[in-house]
Formats: sequence, C-alpha cells, structure tokens
Amino acid sequence: MNMNFEKYIRVIEDFPKEGISFKDVTTLIKDGEAYKAAIKELAEKIKPLNVDVIVGPEARGFLFGAPVAYELGIGFVPVRKPGKLPGETVKHEYALEYGTDALEIHKDAITKGMKVALVDDLLATGGTILAAAKLVESLGGEVVHIGFLIELAFLNGKDTLKGYKTDSIVEYK
Repeated sequence: MNMNFEKYIRVIEDFPKEGISFKDVTTLIKDGEAYKAAIKELAEKIKPLNVDVIVGPEARGFLFGAPVAYELGIGFVPVRKPGKLPGETVKHEYALEYGTDALEIHKDAITKGMKVALVDDLLATGGTILAAAKLVESLGGEVVHIGFLIELAFLNGKDTLKGYKTDSIVEYK
C-alpha cells in the first residue's frame, strides 16, 4: 500500500525539551485507515520470515507490535520496565546519555530456537530496541527482523543495530 504515513504523524517542536522535534504517532493511530495500513505494511515485511512471535518494548511498541502479531496470527511478547511483569523475569541494563535504564522479559516467553521479530514505533539511537534484542537472545531466541514505523536516520540508530535486519516505513533524515 502506498500511503503517505508522514502526513498522519504530528510533529511537535521543542517537546519534551527545547531543540527536540517530537514525532507524535497518536495522530496516526487515531485514524483507523492509516493505523490499519501501517500495521499491514509492518506485517508484510515480516510475513515471509515465518517468525514464531513478535516482541515489542513498552509502551508504543505495544501499539504496533501487538496488532502486527494479530495480523500475522502469532503471539506477542511484551518487554517492560523492571517490576512491571508478574512472573519470573530476566533483565538487561543498558546505557543512556546520563545513567542507565533496564528492560525485562518473562523468563518463559522465548524458548531456544524461536524466530523473533521486534516491532517498535520509532528508531532513534537504538538503545532500547538493542536491549530488547539482547533479552530475546539471552533466552535462546533468534532475532530475524526489527521493524519500525519511524526512523530518525540522523541519529544513526542503525549503527547501534549492526548485524540485525532492520527497516522502517517513514524516514526522517
């Protein structure tokens, strides 16, 4: 489908702080036709890979990953901030510009040899999605694809994800 998704993404200047040009996906997901088309396009890139499960980091990874999993007829696994998942988890800490952050996944969510695709709304520097990939791999899963609605190419997030097959629908240069 050749939809101009960029026209559905609201850009808010100086949010959350001065100098940032925030890409707001809420305007895309409130439009049923645009949301459905975006999900279909993300799913079409993953379909030929015959993945076992989709993994998405909170919170906006849920908005795109879960419906992609539904579209493909496969399961969805959430990756969350520490303390949010009720079962036994594994954790991966990663560096931020100032300090560290961490993500967790249920220990039994991925089994050895599973083919996994990660889906998120936006690729910026790549730190969060790399942490999610490392969690999947720590449980024996194989990350075969990482898909994004939006890529902020000027932040070079693909450099962080070298060695992974990645793509995006909308690219801001």
